[in-house]
Amino acid sequence: MILVTGATGNVGGEVVRALAAEGAPVRAVTRSHRAPEPGVEWVTGDLTEPESLRPALDGARALFLLPGYPGAPALLAAARQAGVQRVVLLSGGSAALGDPANAITRYMAESERVVRESGLAWTFLRPSAFMSNAFQWLPQLAAGDVVRVPFAGVRQAVVDPADIAAVAVRALLDDGHAERVYQPTGPEPLLPADRVRILGTVLGRDLTAHALPDDEARAEMLRTTPEEYVDAFFDFYVTGTLDESIVHPDVETVTGRPPRTFHQWAQSHATAFLPTSP
Repeated sequence: MILVTGATGNVGGEVVRALAAEGAPVRAVTRSHRAPEPGVEWVTGDLTEPESLRPALDGARALFLLPGYPGAPALLAAARQAGVQRVVLLSGGSAALGDPANAITRYMAESERVVRESGLAWTFLRPSAFMSNAFQWLPQLAAGDVVRVPFAGVRQAVVDPADIAAVAVRALLDDGHAERVYQPTGPEPLLPADRVRILGTVLGRDLTAHALPDDEARAEMLRTTPEEYVDAFFDFYVTGTLDESIVHPDVETVTGRPPRTFHQWAQSHATAFLPTSP
């Protein structure tokens, strides 16, 4: 049995689907009740309350874990006691920076430390930015063909969450991935304007990217994001402490196939960007 936390998220949901497609027994954790579906056992639990997950650990041999939860040490201790053998942690590239003043770097690095010290065989995934971040443009696309983008000069080898999940699945099911740090990326570094243009091609729309000045970008981000995390993103992409433009071979090395392009991602998710009926 493979236990997947964050099972309704961008990556966790893809992990659940990929495991089920392989016929692997998968137990998916969600905070609220979900209807049964073929090949997936849904259980309720909350990562902020590790005791709520103890029953879900029964019979599990591997665990997919999200970062940043204070209850992780207790959960990992319970997992080891229950007989879990390995854990795959979704981390981030900033974990390698070692800057405790950066809020995102701090919680990523702390999550890795806790897993390393758990006594379980571990694998870390440090992906680049997600292709699915393009869903943040949906409100703007509903209003017109101009997409206002922050950090317009920053190239990222954005990655399909399904490719991150494909690497995770191999590490969950197969031997040979213990104490490995994988960096799943897409196949090419793209500017935000490149992604907007590609999405427009797929949708048959003449989309244009408008670069937000840093002060406007900060003001907009602060409306929905705590200041310490806004500061972290500005540290990454304005100060330039995090370089996500580097293309790494890990998706193909681990899965045996190349990572998907942003064009392929856009094609497979095009219906999400179509206008909805009023």
